[in-house]
Amino acid sequence: MNIVRINDALLHYRLAGPIGAPELVLVNSLGTDARIWDSVIDELSREFSILSYDKRGHGLSDAPPGDYSLEDHLDDLEGLVDHVGFDQFALCGVSIGGLIGMGFALRDPSRLTALILCDTAPKVGDAATWSARAEMVRAKGLEAIADPVMERWFSLGFRQEQPEALAGWRNLFLRTSPEGYASTCATLRDTDLTAEIGNIVTPTLVVAGGQDGATPLSLVEACAEAIPGAHFEVFPDAGHIPSIEQPHELAALIRQFYKDHCMSDENLFERGMATRRSVLGDAHVDNAIARTTDFDEAFQTFITEGAWGSVWSRPGLTLRERSLLTLALLAALGHEEEFAMHVRATANTGASANDIKEALLHVAVYCGVPAANAAYRIAKQELAKIEEAHK
Repeated sequence: MNIVRINDALLHYRLAGPIGAPELVLVNSLGTDARIWDSVIDELSREFSILSYDKRGHGLSDAPPGDYSLEDHLDDLEGLVDHVGFDQFALCGVSIGGLIGMGFALRDPSRLTALILCDTAPKVGDAATWSARAEMVRAKGLEAIADPVMERWFSLGFRQEQPEALAGWRNLFLRTSPEGYASTCATLRDTDLTAEIGNIVTPTLVVAGGQDGATPLSLVEACAEAIPGAHFEVFPDAGHIPSIEQPHELAALIRQFYKDHCMSDENLFERGMATRRSVLGDAHVDNAIARTTDFDEAFQTFITEGAWGSVWSRPGLTLRERSLLTLALLAALGHEEEFAMHVRATANTGASANDIKEALLHVAVYCGVPAANAAYRIAKQELAKIEEAHK
């Protein structure tokens, strides 16, 4: 079991899939926990590194007293992805999870590779409805609203054909903290991103269930229309939570959308520039761009697309692993200027001084002591500069 304290709450989270694969974060809906994603995770965990978690007030996570704001949820998510080491990731959220996703895309778009929004909108319901629901749950518990919620969540076909599964999801709903549920109602009551989602720049897929009784099809479609370039898909026979009713279809959509919009050659330069900046830092890249002339422009484009967009952006190795591999190769070949640059870059890639020391021992064994000796000298100088800068 993975539990970490982020801000004022203990958060329960789960990790699945290979380290170094493209990263995907899943955010659950009101009255559920991370288990709503189980079947989607089963489908995608061979090709994605997946983080799912119980947002505050739900599942095994804490339910701090007091109303929760969207900023509370965004701070939780930001702290959690930092804790697990996710740098750039796709985010898929359902209902309020989608609202959290929109908020994150507006707060820190540089960290998102793709945004998948399921059965959500920038504004859901009105203040009076959410306040009344919170009051009822605090007074009478979740049993008082369980049956109408199940009707809004699930399609008629699902309710009629899978009564045991329906009973199980109803049990999950009833085990949600009433205080956590009511406090999260305040997020929906107080959040309206209608005027802001036109500023989302992340490639976005919006998915709606044709039989969703919580966020009607027209509301979700309007959300898609308001986000520039968003793609819109409908599951005609699904209700509010497609990861439960149609997980295979949702997983296929996520997989294809990621392939089309995050791995295509059309995005090679943008992907390369984003990776180049994340490794070398904005100051270095800005300086390189400022010094570019007609003479070396084609070369700079080649480096951005070929090295950074293709190789450094591949999912097979983490940035830390690629950093160490690059350092060893540059040391072995005696490329001292490039080696120094990549030592400085370890401040961004997560490679430690001890990692560099171990990599250079391999250089000494397999490539020769003189090459390693020179590399140790340069590394000591650059690491001292990094340490001084952090004082």
